[in-house]
Amino acid sequence: MSKFNPLCEYIKNNKDSDFQLSFDQIQEIAGLPIDHSFLTYKKELKDYGFEVGKISLKNKTVNFKKLED
Repeated sequence: MSKFNPLCEYIKNNKDSDFQLSFDQIQEIAGLPIDHSFLTYKKELKDYGFEVGKISLKNKTVNFKKLED
């Protein structure tokens, strides 16, 4: 995920099956703000065992779900 590598590592190491991060938390973890390029990179999260659920622009949150084995 190139610029989102720190976020991918955080997600991969998360022990929860489903969790939510705010845009601010993502910015703190990744070291950069979430932007439209995240929509392209989110597909690569499957390599880390997760997928992006709902992205709420109103609440500025992203839901992540662990993929079934």
